[in-house]
Formats: sequence, C-alpha cells, structure tokens
Amino acid sequence: MALIGRRGIVLFASACLFGAWAQAGIVYNESVSGDLSGSGLSPTPITVALGSNQVFGTTGRTAGVVDLDYFRLTVPVGEVLTGITILPGTAGLGPLGDSFIGMQAGSQVTVLPTATDATGLLGWFHYDDSDVGTNILPLMATSGFGSTGFTPPLPAGSYSFWVQELSTGTAPYGFDFTLATPEPASWAMLLAGLTLIGVRAGRKRTAN
Repeated sequence: MALIGRRGIVLFASACLFGAWAQAGIVYNESVSGDLSGSGLSPTPITVALGSNQVFGTTGRTAGVVDLDYFRLTVPVGEVLTGITILPGTAGLGPLGDSFIGMQAGSQVTVLPTATDATGLLGWFHYDDSDVGTNILPLMATSGFGSTGFTPPLPAGSYSFWVQELSTGTAPYGFDFTLATPEPASWAMLLAGLTLIGVRAGRKRTAN
C-alpha cells in the first residue's frame, strides 16, 4: 500500500507540471470528417483542447496528382503545445523518409509546395513508420534550410500545418497534438510530493 501511495504521488505531481490529466481524443479523421484542405491559404480549422488531440489523414501521389493536406489549430490562452507524436498506422512510402510535415505560425501556410527551401516555416520534419511513438516537436524545432526554428513548448496562438508524401502511392498518417497548462505553482506541488516520498522512505529505513 505504501508503494502504491508513493507512486501515486509521483504521477500526480509530475502530471501537474503540464496539466496532463485530460483524456485522448480524435479531433479529426479524414475518413469520417472529409478530406483536409488542399490549399495552404485556407487550411482546415481543427478545434483542439487540453490533453491529447489526434489527427488522422492520408496523403500521397497517384497518377501525377499530389494530395496535399493543410490544417490549422489554435492553442488557447493559458495552454502550450508540448508535443506532436506520430501515431500507430502512420506509413511513409520512401526509403529515406519522404513523408513531410511542416509548420508555419499563423492561419496560413504561404510556403509553396514547389519551394526549394523551408523559408517561412517555423519547422519541418521528414518521417516514416519507424518514427511511430516519437514526439517530433523538438526535432522540428531545430532550424534548417531556411526555417526559423523555435523553442518548445509552443505558446498560445495559431499554427498551420502542411503534410505531404513525396513518393508515389498512398500513405496514411496520424499525429497526436498534446496541449498542457504549465503552472508555476505546480513546481511547488512536485517538490512537496517528492519531499513526502523522501520522508516516508526515511521512516521506513529507520523502522527497519
């Protein structure tokens, strides 16, 4: 019972750092909600909330036609975007990670698909099925080929995303956008919880 209690304190205190008690939920699925926008100037708006926000879609290239997916989300005031995790079922087609996701601040993606660099983007990443389970937000944060880069987590504001498969074929994808609410008071709660664990552990050693 004591072990379960200490574990519970750790999980609770750690979760409080970023308000991580919200449940996972699918906020957009192309197979149900319809095709995402193919225009960077009018990305499909997706409503997100505290916790896990899963987006599923399909992109690819068939008969010379490229299926581009654009969507945007707004991180509410008082919350931050702490992660973009690649979900099971994601399947890149190319051997060199030809599946692409780019992010631009604001309500549009103004970078053209034919652009030769990433100027105008906050960040980008080439992914494949080996990246399932990976939080790619820190990987996107590093500037490269003209992207500005950023420091995670991302603050409140609007962000637009561009997903594209560079190889021929159809490639499903899934991303989990995690929103949290960091609060300074939570650090005190975490320290208090860890202190309590230390006190209990010390008492147990003394008793033994």
